[in-house]
Amino acid sequence: MPDLGDGQYQNPVLHADYSDPDAIRVGDMYYLTSSSFNNAPGLPLLQSPDMVNWTLVGHALPQQVPLEVFASPQHGKGVWAPCLRYHDGKFWIFYPDPDFGVYVMTATAFAGPWTAPRLLLAGKGIIDPAPLWDDDGQAYLLHAWAKSRAGIANQLTLRRMAPDASRMLDDAGKTIIDGNRLPNYTTLEGPKLYKHDGYYYVFAPAGGVEFGWQSVFRSRRIDGPYEDRIVMAQGRTPVNGPHQGAWVRTQAGDDWFLHFQDKRAYGRVVHLQPMRWRDGWPVIGEDVDGSGTGQPVSRYRKPVAGHAPAAPATGDEFDGASLGLQWQWNANWKPEWYSLSARAGYLRLHGQPEQGGRNLWDAPSLLLQKLPAESFTVTTRMDVGALGDGGKAGLIMYGADYIWLGARSEGGKTRLALVSCYKTEAACVEREEAGAELAGPQVWLRMQVLPGGVTTFSYSRDEQNYTVIGKPFTARMGRWVGAQMGLFAMGGGHVDIDYFHVTP
Repeated sequence: MPDLGDGQYQNPVLHADYSDPDAIRVGDMYYLTSSSFNNAPGLPLLQSPDMVNWTLVGHALPQQVPLEVFASPQHGKGVWAPCLRYHDGKFWIFYPDPDFGVYVMTATAFAGPWTAPRLLLAGKGIIDPAPLWDDDGQAYLLHAWAKSRAGIANQLTLRRMAPDASRMLDDAGKTIIDGNRLPNYTTLEGPKLYKHDGYYYVFAPAGGVEFGWQSVFRSRRIDGPYEDRIVMAQGRTPVNGPHQGAWVRTQAGDDWFLHFQDKRAYGRVVHLQPMRWRDGWPVIGEDVDGSGTGQPVSRYRKPVAGHAPAAPATGDEFDGASLGLQWQWNANWKPEWYSLSARAGYLRLHGQPEQGGRNLWDAPSLLLQKLPAESFTVTTRMDVGALGDGGKAGLIMYGADYIWLGARSEGGKTRLALVSCYKTEAACVEREEAGAELAGPQVWLRMQVLPGGVTTFSYSRDEQNYTVIGKPFTARMGRWVGAQMGLFAMGGGHVDIDYFHVTP
């Protein structure tokens, strides 16, 4: 919980992988979305009354497009850094897919429904879009480039756009900021375009995800030339690479900046910084030496007082008509993968065919969620009595390496197994680390996570006494995402899961 209960908050305000966050205020409410890469549903929708206490209210993108491409996991692809705006009485999300181009979606209510994504700007390597509707009625789209697809990077390109975002009005646009011409600049990307006090401002990170900084560029003309200044860097803090996010102004006129920090296994967690203006330039965080370059704060007063602590949901009792909003699948999902009605109060996961049979890296039917804190415990109760021969199911810590504890059925006998797989992208083969006999179909599984993602599994046959199994495992991030935790069932038959509890 970021809310300290005394009028202050502590960073990060979202200790979970809400990567590349963008946020706005509409009326008295703040809204945020983030990248979601290969997971479906995608584009998480969060809202908050104070930018500290966030609630997950849905996803804008039920299934990724093209549907057939994302029927299997496309690790590191899919939804990259989106831009959230409110214009002409509607919410807008512009999001890039580095292999297809920039899509646009709208909604009259933030929680949805959202329109189907429409491809606005086709092209490989066009990423990180940021629209601006100017005072004279003209509309623009600024974007960055992914070198892996486009062959160029470290540049920001401006294009003219129809005001209703129905089409682009030029073919190539103009590169208005070139990081290759700036000393020590690499990986200039993630721009956000604003107009304020007669200047056009581009907020953009540079220097890379783990070690970069936040720059701001300004010009009297939208097409430049632009001056540049570094407005936030790590400084003397432990917050590596603080950058890429959103400038938000409160109703009272105070300015704030939401940005991410890459924490490897935990993903890109979200921090909130105070922001103020000096000589026409923003200063983000705490300016300890008066240089105009701030550094992240660890604690600060809340932007808006008087609101109760809140955080995105994590646990699920599986007693409702739908899964908790925190769950995402490893690819586009199918309704027949699961049921919440086949057995009242339980989630039934139907065992799905293994993709290649070597490991779970390319399994679309993994039910996953973000790691919610540095330290936490997960407990679940599973009924494995209907697991088919050759089937397996369990509780998983998933990433480029993964480990799971659950049941495995072979030769008509079901037993407990702790199974790991290292270097999934190199087609590792699963290896059983430890095992135990099951006295019956009911088993309680527990996963304890400590700082650094150090994960220990245990099990119980009676819900009272837990036995540690195997050695500690260090969670490892996936491709551009943090590690994820969740549930799965592969092979024949099905398993029933009573609950998924996440506790300190």
